[in-house]
Amino acid sequence: MVKKIRLALAGALAGTANGVFGGGGGMVLLPLLTRWGGVKGRSAFATCVAAIFPMCAVSAAVCVWQGQVDWLRALPYLAGGAAGGAVGGLTFGKVPVTALRVLFALFLLYGGVRYLL
Repeated sequence: MVKKIRLALAGALAGTANGVFGGGGGMVLLPLLTRWGGVKGRSAFATCVAAIFPMCAVSAAVCVWQGQVDWLRALPYLAGGAAGGAVGGLTFGKVPVTALRVLFALFLLYGGVRYLL
């Protein structure tokens, strides 16, 4: 029972981060999936992507409902994001898990520094 509560809390934290920051739920969820959920290796990254998708859909729906989306500015990002998502999904199985961890950490570090400056 305690584990289910911790996992639900992890999802709530990821969803909150995703909604408040406009993304980033994966930064919260991936470490919690590995530590609290016991999900290992490549499965942790794939599970994170699968869990983040509905969180992003809900966050996006709320923003659209509130009239906060500038569709003309969003369209190029949507097109590029779809292409990048396809490339990433197709190459995901070929990247060693250690490299995935390093790349993830570098993206977190880069994002943190960019937000501070």
